[in-house]
Amino acid sequence: MDNTTCRMCQSADKTLEAFLASVPDDHSHRRMTQQEVKCGFGLDGVCCKLCSNGPCRISKARPKGVCGADADTIVARNFLRSVAAGSGCYIHVAEDAAKELEAAALAGRPLRGISTLHRLCDTLGISGETDSQKALALARAILEDLRRPLEQKMVLTEKIAYGMRADLWKKIGLLPGGAKDEIFNAVVKTSTNLNSDPVDMLMQCLRLGISTGLYGLVLVNQLNDILMGEPKLGFDPVGMQVIDPNCINIMVTGHQQSMFGCLTELMEHPAIQKMAEQVGAKGLRIVGCTCVGQDFQVRSKCFESVFCGHAGNNYTSEAVLLTGCIDLVVSEFNCSIPGIEPICDKLDIPMLCLDDVAKKKGARLLTYQPEQREEISANIIAAALASFTKRSRSGARQNPMQHHGCHEAITGVTEVTLKGALGGSFAPLIDLIAAGKIKGVAAVVGCSNLRAKGHDVFTVELAKKLIANDILVLSAGCTCGGLENCGLMAREAASMAGAGLSEVCRTLGIPPVLNFGPCLAIGRIESVAGELAAALGVDLPQLPVVVSAPQWLEEQALADGAFALALGFHVHLGLPPFVTGSPVVLDVLGRQLQDLTGGRLLIETEIDEAARRITDIISDKRKGLGLDG
Repeated sequence: MDNTTCRMCQSADKTLEAFLASVPDDHSHRRMTQQEVKCGFGLDGVCCKLCSNGPCRISKARPKGVCGADADTIVARNFLRSVAAGSGCYIHVAEDAAKELEAAALAGRPLRGISTLHRLCDTLGISGETDSQKALALARAILEDLRRPLEQKMVLTEKIAYGMRADLWKKIGLLPGGAKDEIFNAVVKTSTNLNSDPVDMLMQCLRLGISTGLYGLVLVNQLNDILMGEPKLGFDPVGMQVIDPNCINIMVTGHQQSMFGCLTELMEHPAIQKMAEQVGAKGLRIVGCTCVGQDFQVRSKCFESVFCGHAGNNYTSEAVLLTGCIDLVVSEFNCSIPGIEPICDKLDIPMLCLDDVAKKKGARLLTYQPEQREEISANIIAAALASFTKRSRSGARQNPMQHHGCHEAITGVTEVTLKGALGGSFAPLIDLIAAGKIKGVAAVVGCSNLRAKGHDVFTVELAKKLIANDILVLSAGCTCGGLENCGLMAREAASMAGAGLSEVCRTLGIPPVLNFGPCLAIGRIESVAGELAAALGVDLPQLPVVVSAPQWLEEQALADGAFALALGFHVHLGLPPFVTGSPVVLDVLGRQLQDLTGGRLLIETEIDEAARRITDIISDKRKGLGLDG
């Protein structure tokens, strides 16, 4: 059967769906329908393959594995391993960003975000006579914390975290030791015939979530602000329409924006732009894709001459390549799906990888080292120039997706710029919530997947229902890619909101769904929540705030979720994590945890019911604060 007649999963983005249906190429949206039948044991998390007696599959008829491990042990063990892997990904990014700042400080390179440097150093009690000395001390303090042994608590944790939360974590023994050693310990703990206590393993998940959230999210955002520039509010076009086929287009995938500092500086140089003109191009551009593209989007005002815009999320990347307008793919971390490899091979698009953890099959590895940043950047530009010349000779100078996306999406939203837009204080937002114009806040965050109703379907439809109930939606992660391309981050989307939220949006000139950028920016949303709680004099679980990851995908999302649960939020997932085979794990995460941290896991696979339950939780939180439901 021809691929063009094969079934595909749905997408909330109908322009994208139609384009992918029209091409003969194999891609993830088709492969999803070929993988619809899932292993029931795997879905429940009750399959164990740690030793050669297995794989053992737990059921009512076979309640224990050969070694005697029951469903509760196997599920908790599998879950902790996944959270540890997700935490490892984020801590890797945090460590690399800190090393980049250390190298910049030692070399005396100019830093783009001095006010962030000063603000963060003041918070952490770090001093220095010059900005370079402050940056060096900051980088080394973070690296020292990440590399501490398990038995030593990280010293910056209590300075970064919201005070009431840090006090609680200290009281109940959740303050993490060295982040890398926590991950190492989790891997050891979950090996064959070691830990069999599901509650102990779940508590380690929370510690991993805390180190992930505070270091891999909150601090990384600020390190990127220091290195790459501070975001500014604005409105930019989004979608594949931003790709100009007459430019040399470098598609970036991953999460490590700080690796591109030298590249952007080189691309901005007149001599490099002249080289682009000499091969017949209008210019040299970075095309945003996945979270690193969203990180560029947050800082789009810093890179206006070289960043064309954000095209889409992880499961849009194949379509971006299939436009035929991309000259080079540069990957440095995850969300670089293997499906891009055969497309690059077919279209003769070279791939470069800057980090061996993201080494793609058929790609050239240029392992990023700060001291080789100029040489690596020159190699990237040379490869892009050569590839464009080849594409130009083939006559491929049209963008078949020139009408894809939305004419605008709000960009540059952070804890700093949002407060600035409100006059320097979150008091106006608190007043709007108290008055009922805004009922509460839903953080609709995380990944995109193809299983939860289709590509971005759950995310977009849930957001529509929430804003219709006067709930302000904040988004960070691949969720932003779908929400912005479907128009929910444009000012016109105020017409979809309830009367109260719509009035607020029209008065302030904002959309009802705010774009915080990459999944790393979940840490920025936590910072907003902390400031709101501090202004009200309450702890985080008392806020009318719910976290939803309707289309979570990766192990990193599970680490994010552990952070949110440790913060005390109700966390909704649109697909169950692989824990449903354990009554103990479900009871701890769904009920008992509320008495410990205030957090609770909520699994709801239907969009209407998810919206209703989130709305009810926000109503209950309002009543707890003495507001109307």
